[in-house]
Amino acid sequence: MLPSTTATPRPQVVSRGVRLGYGVGSFCTASFTAIPGLLLLFYLTNVLAVPAWLAGVVVFAPKAWDLVLNPLVGRWSDRTTSRWGPRRPWLLAGAAVLPVAFAVTFIGPPLKGTPAALFVGLFFLIAATGYALYEVPYKAMPAEMTDDYHERTSLLQWRMIFIALAVALSGIVAPAIANGTLDGYRLMGFIFAAILLASMLASFFGTRRAPLTGSTESEGTLRTQIAAARASKPFLWLLGLSSAQTLGAGVMLAGAPYFAAYTLGDPEATSLLFAVLVGPMLFTMPLWVWLARKLDKRGAMILSGSLFMSGALAAGLTPFAGPWLAYSAIFVVGLGYAGLQLLQFSMLADVIAHDAAVSGQRRGGVFTGLWTAVESAVSALGALVVGGVLAVGGFISSDPEHPVTQPDSALSAVVVAETIIPAIIILSGVLMTLKYRLTAAHLDEAVTPPRPA
Repeated sequence: MLPSTTATPRPQVVSRGVRLGYGVGSFCTASFTAIPGLLLLFYLTNVLAVPAWLAGVVVFAPKAWDLVLNPLVGRWSDRTTSRWGPRRPWLLAGAAVLPVAFAVTFIGPPLKGTPAALFVGLFFLIAATGYALYEVPYKAMPAEMTDDYHERTSLLQWRMIFIALAVALSGIVAPAIANGTLDGYRLMGFIFAAILLASMLASFFGTRRAPLTGSTESEGTLRTQIAAARASKPFLWLLGLSSAQTLGAGVMLAGAPYFAAYTLGDPEATSLLFAVLVGPMLFTMPLWVWLARKLDKRGAMILSGSLFMSGALAAGLTPFAGPWLAYSAIFVVGLGYAGLQLLQFSMLADVIAHDAAVSGQRRGGVFTGLWTAVESAVSALGALVVGGVLAVGGFISSDPEHPVTQPDSALSAVVVAETIIPAIIILSGVLMTLKYRLTAAHLDEAVTPPRPA
C-alpha cells in the first residue's frame, strides 16, 4: 500500500505543451484504427477480388495476435527504466515498424483472391505488431501524468480533438485518395504511412517533459500481473462495456463503404458519411467534459451509448426515407461516438490510478496491454462480422475491371450490417454500464489517505 500521510497531495496539473505533445500521438492511434477498419475489407473484396468471408478473416486475424502481444508489451513497458521514462522508448520502437508495414499493406500486389489475401494479411500482421509497441505504452501514460480524477478527463479532451482530426483525415481524405482503384490505394498507403511516422515522432518528443506520478515499478510475473488485472472489478466491467462499444463502432465502420456504395448508391458518399460522423467530435468535447462532471462519467457514458444506438436504428430506415435520413442519423451516432471515445479512456485512466493507489505498484502497462489487445481484436472482429453477414447475404466479390450486380439479399445484408447489428451491440454496452461502480466518490476513497484519529 502507499504510505499514509496527513496531507492531501495537490493534483498534478499537466502543462499545455505536454497535452499537445501527448495528444498529437492520437493521429497514429486513430488513423491506424480508422483506415483498416473502414477501407481494408472493401479493398480486399472490391479491388483484390478476395471472397467476403476470407477478407473478414484477413482483417481480424492479425488483430487477434494482439491478444498475445499486447499484454507482453504492457509488461515490458512497466519494467522499463530509462532516462526517457518507462513508456517513451516504446514509442520509438513502434515508429520503426508500423509506417513501413502499413504502406506495404496497401501497396497493391499483382495478385488476386487467396494469394492477395495472404500477402495483405502478412504485412497487416507486421503493422499490427508495430502498432502494439506504440499504442500500449501510449495509452498507459495519462494515468501516470496526473493523480486527479477530472484532470485526466481534461487531459484526454485534448487527445480527443486530435482523434477527431485524424478520423476526419482517415474517413474523408483517405477514401477520396483511394477512390476504389489500385493506384489510389497505393498512394493512400504511402501518404498515411508518412502521417503515422510524423505523429509518432511528435508524440515522443512532445512528452519529454511529461510529469510522472509516484507509482513504483511493478513486481511479480506477467501471470501475476494479469491475475491482478482480472481481479479488478472496475477494470473488467469497463473492459466489457468498452468492448461492446468498440465492436458496434467496428461493425459500422467496416460496413460504411458498402452502405455508401449499395444503399446510398454513391461510393464517394463514404467521405461525407464520415464527415457527418466525426463532425460532432470537433465541437462537442467541452460538452462531454461538462456532462461527465454533472452526470459523473457513468451517466455520461449511458447517454452517449443511447445516442449511438438511436442513430444506428434510425439509419436502418434509409432505404425507405432516402439519403437525408442516413446523414441525419449518422450525425446522432457521431454525437454519441464522441462521448464514448472520450469517456472510455478517461475511465481507463481512473481504473489504472485506482489500482496504483491500492497496490502501490506501476501496472498501467499490463492494464492497457490487456485493454488494447481486446480493443484491437474486437474492433477487427467488426470486419469479420460484416464479412460474414455479406457472405450469408450472397455478396459477390469483384475487382474494378469486372464489376458485378449484387442480388437483393446482399443489399439487405448491407443495411442490416450497418444499422441493426451495431444498435443491438451498443445496447448491450449500455446495460453493462449500469453496473459500473468506479465513480469519483469511490475513487476518492481509494486514493485519499485516511486521516489520523
